[in-house]
Amino acid sequence: MKKTYLFDFDGTLVDSMPTFVSVMLRILDENQVKYGSDIVKIITPLGYRGTAEYFRKLGIDESVESLVAKMNRYAKEEYTYRIMAKESVVDTLRALKERGADLNVLTASPHDALDPCLKRIGIWDLFTNVWSCDDFENTKADPDIYKSAAKKIGECVENIIFIDDNVGAVKTAKLAGMMAYGIYDPSSSEYIDEMKAISDRYIVKLSELL
Repeated sequence: MKKTYLFDFDGTLVDSMPTFVSVMLRILDENQVKYGSDIVKIITPLGYRGTAEYFRKLGIDESVESLVAKMNRYAKEEYTYRIMAKESVVDTLRALKERGADLNVLTASPHDALDPCLKRIGIWDLFTNVWSCDDFENTKADPDIYKSAAKKIGECVENIIFIDDNVGAVKTAKLAGMMAYGIYDPSSSEYIDEMKAISDRYIVKLSELL
């Protein structure tokens, strides 16, 4: 049976988590907002808009639209010109595609960052669908987004393999009924044990899928 994959982007396909984290924490620091050590775990599944809404709850007195525009401005150059694929990602995706797998992306990052990066590193054309959470007007913290993605793919939710480095997203995808794999990224290394406990499978490199 043809395998259908739904990949996260930041920290799964590309080595972008340091950029994502620095952009988001820069905004909090500029506004002198205090945050806990779990801030990255909380905001990673939310997307830019969801993160902006969360930052307002933390006390930033700025509109969601203004915050999202600032996030895009801070991050766009890095994604467009500098962020690279993680080790073995390009070769693994090409091999999976050659084997007949259906490859898709669901990420919290907006298309302004996502699309140029995927095109520059040469993997854009491997995907059937490339989705930002913005396309669903939802976040990866809601099980419904995974069900909606499965419906758009045209596959039963339980037949899709979701892969993400964020423990919250993996947990939520499983709640939605997907088979969910955790993948290692340094930004989430403190949650490895938790990730292994909830994942259907835990991998360090994407090449382990082959």
